[in-house]
Amino acid sequence: MAKLYPQIKPYKKGYLKVGDGHEIYYEMIGNPKGIPVLYLHGGPGAGIWPKDRQYFNPKKFNVLLFDQRGSGKSKPFASTKNNTTWDLVDDINKLLDMAGFKKVIIFGGSWGSTLALVYAINNPKRVKAMVLRGVWTCEREDIKKYYMGGGTANHFPDAWERFLNNVPKRNRKNPLAYYIKQMNSKNNKVRDKYAKEMALYEMKMLMLDMPKKTINKYLKRGSYKSLGPLEAHYMSKNCFLPDKYIINNAKKIAHTPTFIIHGRYDVICRPLLAWRLHKALPKSKLFFVIAGHSSSEKEIQDKTIELMDSLGKKI
Repeated sequence: MAKLYPQIKPYKKGYLKVGDGHEIYYEMIGNPKGIPVLYLHGGPGAGIWPKDRQYFNPKKFNVLLFDQRGSGKSKPFASTKNNTTWDLVDDINKLLDMAGFKKVIIFGGSWGSTLALVYAINNPKRVKAMVLRGVWTCEREDIKKYYMGGGTANHFPDAWERFLNNVPKRNRKNPLAYYIKQMNSKNNKVRDKYAKEMALYEMKMLMLDMPKKTINKYLKRGSYKSLGPLEAHYMSKNCFLPDKYIINNAKKIAHTPTFIIHGRYDVICRPLLAWRLHKALPKSKLFFVIAGHSSSEKEIQDKTIELMDSLGKKI
């Protein structure tokens, strides 16, 4: 059984001005002379957590983690202005240049896997390998199903009912649009309520059995204030990608070593998405594990660390 590495502090951290009024918070951990790794958090809007540092052997890897636009400690907080997938791709290049990384292993989960794939497709020479968890290829069919009940209502009817009950019956043809409208309200209490409910809908489905204390810890941290509006912003725009963009362009990264970890019972990102990506990348390796979506689930955590340790020995 793999174990998380001990918690460590960054050897370097700060802000990088990337333009458009945005400043990106970043951290670097591990061995400054180690194998370069780029960590991409989920969401969009979730931000990085101290635990994210613990997947990497600090003696082997030199890891760059950062809060994407509007997330975590980045400024301005929760801003959707000049915040698109393509802005984030440009930010990644600026961050890699700042860190002196010419080629990296990209580690991305959930939305982070989407961003990793889009980045790699457009910058294949800068990507040494990818480790992807809970794959989300951001296709219209899946976005529609997720925000219209779809498979989520079958497995988590309580979460779906709570999400929908915040929407007047006349607006239920497009619940996501209603949530976005409320999260842009001039009333602070309304904005906060709908950002929290947006985040809760996802959080209740993250694990096979999501502990209440984990949800409360997340809510107390306040990350829902950025996760709610940013995730809605991206999903309502199909992540600023043409439909099936990743699958249709997968041939551009056909030779990039890619390792995919996916929970067999993930209802947020269907296992079928991971399977389709695997089939589009014949040299990829796919590992289905008995888990839901969260990186904190033991089976996903173990396989993630096992793969990173293996890459640390090979590269």
